[in-house]
Amino acid sequence: MSKTEKHPIDAVILWVDGNDEKHRDKMLPYLEDKSKVNSKRFRTRYDQVNEIKYTIDSILKHASFIRNIFIITDEQTPYFLSENKENSTYKKVQIVDHKTIFKDYEEHLPTFNCRPIETCMHRIPDLAEHFIYFNDDFFLINKVKPGDFFQGGLPILRGRWLKFPENKFKNKFKKPRIGHKHAQQLGARILGFKKYYNFRHTPHPLRKSTFKNYFEAHPKIFLENIKYRFRNPKQFTPQGFAYHLEIKNKTCILQKDLQLLYFRSYKKSLYWYKYKLNVRAKRRLFLGLQSLDRAPKPILDYILGWLEKRTS
Repeated sequence: MSKTEKHPIDAVILWVDGNDEKHRDKMLPYLEDKSKVNSKRFRTRYDQVNEIKYTIDSILKHASFIRNIFIITDEQTPYFLSENKENSTYKKVQIVDHKTIFKDYEEHLPTFNCRPIETCMHRIPDLAEHFIYFNDDFFLINKVKPGDFFQGGLPILRGRWLKFPENKFKNKFKKPRIGHKHAQQLGARILGFKKYYNFRHTPHPLRKSTFKNYFEAHPKIFLENIKYRFRNPKQFTPQGFAYHLEIKNKTCILQKDLQLLYFRSYKKSLYWYKYKLNVRAKRRLFLGLQSLDRAPKPILDYILGWLEKRTS
């Protein structure tokens, strides 16, 4: 993005408080196996440790150019926002309910699946054409500028090209895994790619018109992706789908350097996390903390304390 470009950029965050009993009660009627609601593997998609406060604080501190921060939720409000209603610090933050973005498609609510919500997030009223999508476990850890996300109005897509698993010899005799990568691959397949552009746990620069134009022209694909209340192998990741649309239309810039520090598990010693956060983070823009709710208390306390200092 050149210095003369002034188009607005918004941030969008999906959030759920899985510890909320009302949310659990809402979910139970749709679960075939009711016991899943208490399993750690299932719960980690919904449970949280208020890390969204640091996501928002990191945006406010390190990306002051962001116009609005939209939090998409299901009749919930993060605790720290409820406690700071009169605090002007969070004047940029707006809560957007699922019912708003699912307008005219309410029969698919409630949903407990991020993919339908991501498929509909471009329907936020007054959302800027250029927006950055965050999960509530993405954090900015150093100053960023608009040009880190868009250049000449085009999104900068961080990732790398990978072969489809069936094209790798080592996978010829393995049963295919149906997970996050599969959902990325599905989007690429739908659009006719022979390989896929794999993204990681970084904020995603996206354009509203990319979603809107494609889904208006292909309503069946839109409906197929929003109808499952829980994750289904027939669904693609919408942000990955948008990446491949931009690549197909040659309306993006690809970047191999993720500029990311990422923890997906918390089994190492506390000293290892201290080293990563205090040394390696100096050269990164983004921090991803997957399943932070599963971290042992000493590691969790240290990471949250580090985030508090980094974002205050």
